[in-house]
Amino acid sequence: MLLQVSAGQWYETIAFADGVTLIHEPWIKPFYRCNMWHVRGGERDLLFDTGLGHFSLSAHVPLVTERPITCVASHTHFDHIGCHHEFGACSVHLSEAHILTDPRNDWTLADRYATDEMFDRMPEGWSTAAYQVRPAKLGRALEHGDVISLGDRSFEVVHTPGHSPGGIGLFERKTGIFLSGDIIYDGPLIDDAYHSDRASYCRTLSRLKSLPVSIVHGGHFPSFGPVRFQQLITEYLAGQHKPGCHLG
Repeated sequence: MLLQVSAGQWYETIAFADGVTLIHEPWIKPFYRCNMWHVRGGERDLLFDTGLGHFSLSAHVPLVTERPITCVASHTHFDHIGCHHEFGACSVHLSEAHILTDPRNDWTLADRYATDEMFDRMPEGWSTAAYQVRPAKLGRALEHGDVISLGDRSFEVVHTPGHSPGGIGLFERKTGIFLSGDIIYDGPLIDDAYHSDRASYCRTLSRLKSLPVSIVHGGHFPSFGPVRFQQLITEYLAGQHKPGCHLG
């Protein structure tokens, strides 16, 4: 039987350069562990994804309540939107807005992945049978090219269909920071969920090849630089031989 972890020991924060902080849940196995990204802005902060949601993020990570915050979902799988309901009106791509506000377990993938097998240590009070993401209030329905302003810095919305239809990344052109969500990270890429589409995945990655990134902060696994970014894209595209997948 796994040892149990209390709410106070559940989250960890790790500071990066340029006012970026990783918030994660270290007792979840790496494959399932969502990277939540907090970015400090001049007028307000950004929170990109909110994890599993079993324990309150706002109650146990002071960083997310210190200043006004813009809460954005990279997409609506359960491991990324568990605490969105804590942050008022949240932003998500238009094509997944209905899932954010009505997060049924089959729509969020919780029905097949939110199990005891996720954990290295069990969070106190966890019940696979009882788990469900709570509905969040929809604020801004995002589309490709929209801009999220934090006052002195801004992020462009990059629509990244493939892993899910409403996947997005956020790109800060001034610094080259790319918050990529689940379309690309340094681990096994998932293109076989119920609403994944491999042809869209290929088209998205082909388009991302020209993005002038300096660092990629993904939805899972460690961050990486521009050389690894190009390697991961090339490796994925080289492994796909289906209609709609092109290297150009």
